[in-house]
Amino acid sequence: MALDNAAPAGDSPVTESVKESVKEYYGRVLASSADLKTSACCTAAAPPPHIAAALGRVHEEVLDRFYGCGSPIPPALEGATVLDLGCGSGRDAYALAQLVGPSGRIIGVDMTEEQLAVARRHQDWHAERFGYANVEFRHGYIEDLAAAGIADASVDVVVSNCVVNLSPDKPRVLAEIFRVLKPGGELYFSDIFAHRRLPAALLDDPVLVGECLAGALYTEDFRRLLERSGCLDARTVATSPVTLDDPEIQRKIGFATFTSRTVRAFKLPLEDRCEDYGQVAVYHGSIPWHPHAFDLDDHHRFHTGKPMLVCGNTADMISATRYAPHFTVTGDKTTHFGLFPCAPAEQAPAAAHGAGGACC
Repeated sequence: MALDNAAPAGDSPVTESVKESVKEYYGRVLASSADLKTSACCTAAAPPPHIAAALGRVHEEVLDRFYGCGSPIPPALEGATVLDLGCGSGRDAYALAQLVGPSGRIIGVDMTEEQLAVARRHQDWHAERFGYANVEFRHGYIEDLAAAGIADASVDVVVSNCVVNLSPDKPRVLAEIFRVLKPGGELYFSDIFAHRRLPAALLDDPVLVGECLAGALYTEDFRRLLERSGCLDARTVATSPVTLDDPEIQRKIGFATFTSRTVRAFKLPLEDRCEDYGQVAVYHGSIPWHPHAFDLDDHHRFHTGKPMLVCGNTADMISATRYAPHFTVTGDKTTHFGLFPCAPAEQAPAAAHGAGGACC
């Protein structure tokens, strides 16, 4: 499908400038991931074994042009339609292709033609290696997925890897994500967050933008943007610090503290606090590669066969989504018992600094 190469209509000069800066940095300045100047767009943690195995079947050139900050690949993907925002050279898309299987579908969207050229160059190679072809790449902007042909409520899972920070219009990105997700669908992504709001003037620095720093969202502003998009409870799955090893970058932006976070959010009518309805959940141990336990987030671990008290939001996340076949949830919302004691009091301040959500 031919797509218009122009940016979405109505963009401001600042928005257009940031987009051109990103395209220049990722399309022409960086030759490989070794050219990055900070750890913001690199992941130090090893991926889970099944994802590492999938990545081992991805073409070397695709891997070399990867600039992500985590491993935003959730479980239970068999047969799913997954949208990879800012897919770049296609590393995550080709790994996801193996996890969704031949009955699933992967759509990668990116605005950088040079990156897409790498991804497309190896489509036949991967199809032959996997034994099926289920990946397509589209040129477009994550702020305007309609122009890329992504219909309303057509996607089971949206992933992105250190991309949202690069957008100069994050409210539009989040609005588009929740537009294309099916009811019960999941947003699962890794990105860079800041502990404070950053001066807008930093967006004029192409290196700070390209290194995923100048556009990093303040964690509380991210929570507010999600709420305006209709998501009242997002969960932090993992967090790691970002180091500024380059002296010049440290001089320019070292006043701020950055973290790489993996976050999941669902398209569900959740409440803005964790409420107690006396519900109990039991995990069956049936999610592939998670036989003993499943981590919904950084403080909800479901051990196989062990009943666990859950708040109403958590109950919905595991019973009104693709995870439903793997859980038994007992109880409904006919009787309310007040706020759910989601975390010990001494942990509440730390939880409040997560990338959004209710008391969980």
